[in-house]
Amino acid sequence: MTPSLTRRRLFLTGGALLGAGIAAPGLLTACSRTEAGSGAPTGDADLLAKLREQGHVRVGFAGEAPYGFQDGGELTGEAPTLHREILTALGIPELRPTLTEFGALIPGLLAGRFDVVSAGMAITPERCAKVIFSEPEFVSPTALMVPKGNPNGLTDLKSCAAKGATVGVLTAAVETSYAKAAGVPDGSVKALAKQQDGLDALLAGRVDAFALTGISLRWLARTNKGAAVEVLEPFVPVVNGVEQHSPGGAVFRPGATSLRDAFNQELAKITADPARYVRLVGKYGFTAREVPPRTLRTADLCTA
Repeated sequence: MTPSLTRRRLFLTGGALLGAGIAAPGLLTACSRTEAGSGAPTGDADLLAKLREQGHVRVGFAGEAPYGFQDGGELTGEAPTLHREILTALGIPELRPTLTEFGALIPGLLAGRFDVVSAGMAITPERCAKVIFSEPEFVSPTALMVPKGNPNGLTDLKSCAAKGATVGVLTAAVETSYAKAAGVPDGSVKALAKQQDGLDALLAGRVDAFALTGISLRWLARTNKGAAVEVLEPFVPVVNGVEQHSPGGAVFRPGATSLRDAFNQELAKITADPARYVRLVGKYGFTAREVPPRTLRTADLCTA
């Protein structure tokens, strides 16, 4: 299976919540008790105690690198790695995965097919109306991929505008609006279908820079080892005076507040220690720049 970064990136912009679930053979676990008429499990207030007693938690993931995917049959990526560390500290050492489409993760969670979403899901008000999120476990600063040596001396989207650079972006992704806000003319923004197209366009000289999250660009460079490109230092775009951090977190059913709160306590220990954070998820392209600032809170993101 080749995980799709493009599909996840577009869902980050749109907040889509619906879709048909696709379960990997042997991974889908049955729902236990449900509340009449809703399909959602009862007893979520005691979910933490239940999970500790049974020693495992069912997690939903979307098969998208580097956030949550399978490698050689093992569940890996940023979210499962962080969540395994946190849940083990809470006395729940085993993650039992369910693979589904990204848009089916929240419906599957609410239907009780799993207990936690481990997919690096963006925290948006639309999603907060249906589920509860942990505090941010990462932020997604934007970066530029450029030809090796950075011949145009670019740093961010404003520098692209100032130097008349052509910028590649994914079709319908947020970087289009970021480029516009930075002053890049519409004629200098080239829409591309997928990440690999961005790297190929750079190598062919069709664009001067490819804009995406630093996380995704570092992963793209890693999977194209030896390509004559480099990823510049990430930056935080500003649109209408608002910084665009694009934070993500773990997702729980609305009644699972005890689990969410305990999860947040352990997560705070990791995000307060950038060196530990990078030791855990650095191999997936996450750096200290992706550690959420302490002032960035889910409660504020849910009401933005």
